[in-house]
Amino acid sequence: MHGDPMMWVAGVRALYFQALHPRVVRGVMQNSDFRRDAWGRLMRTADFVGALSYGTTETAEQAGERVRRIHRLLKATDPDTGEVYRVDEPELLLWVHCAEIASYVEVLRRSGYPLTPDLADRYIDEQRESARLVGLDPADVPADRAQMRAYFARMRPELAVGEEARAVDDFLRRPPTPPLLAPARELLWRRVANLAYGALPAYAHTLYGRPAPAPRAVDVRLRATGGLLRCVPGRLRWQLPPRHILRAMERLGPGSRPAPYRPIGRAAILDGPGRAMRGDGGDTTRWRKPG
Repeated sequence: MHGDPMMWVAGVRALYFQALHPRVVRGVMQNSDFRRDAWGRLMRTADFVGALSYGTTETAEQAGERVRRIHRLLKATDPDTGEVYRVDEPELLLWVHCAEIASYVEVLRRSGYPLTPDLADRYIDEQRESARLVGLDPADVPADRAQMRAYFARMRPELAVGEEARAVDDFLRRPPTPPLLAPARELLWRRVANLAYGALPAYAHTLYGRPAPAPRAVDVRLRATGGLLRCVPGRLRWQLPPRHILRAMERLGPGSRPAPYRPIGRAAILDGPGRAMRGDGGDTTRWRKPG
């Protein structure tokens, strides 16, 4: 899943979704210059996800420790009450995690990625390990789609779109760009942002104050975009930062590459006769060699 090109659309959807939690988005806006460094923030998230997906166990643990160390130093202030709170409160970390993982599942599934209900549950369960790495107790994290739906239902009364969320929305729809890049923004970025926003749940559209698009129309656009991007050879897509897939291929040796685009449940990914391939140091991705 994490090697699929629609993960970029899913990442933008996660930003829209995460901004609906007032304390979360306030912590982001008060501790970073989101407008100037939104791309950097997105790339740091991609780098963290890539390290956990394609790095060794040691790499993943180091990435988690780095995130926890940074979060321990950060605080935010509620302008209405004057309350100062830490950005690594479990409630806030849990919202960020769930909004992110739900976005990955939702966008990939609706864009035609072969994700069965059972595999979606398995993915959500596996991602509790990434929640542990940022400081959460995995026992407190949703382990399947039903638990994730129940969590979002509980959280809906806590969600709102204030000044900070609107700033995120404005930026994602119209990021500042040099004049020479303005056409590319209109042609490419606007499409990505519209797709990501359209994939939000209906209540998120209500909170942002814009009518929710028809889900069927969003699905058609997601599938068309996914089908187009998946035609681009992997070797070309993997050249884009943060390039974790290429580094993993170098580490695992000649001929190694991510599993083909198909459900794992229908086709075993093998290294030689009957042996599932693993990377050094506890890799959890599946790989194959030709032949």
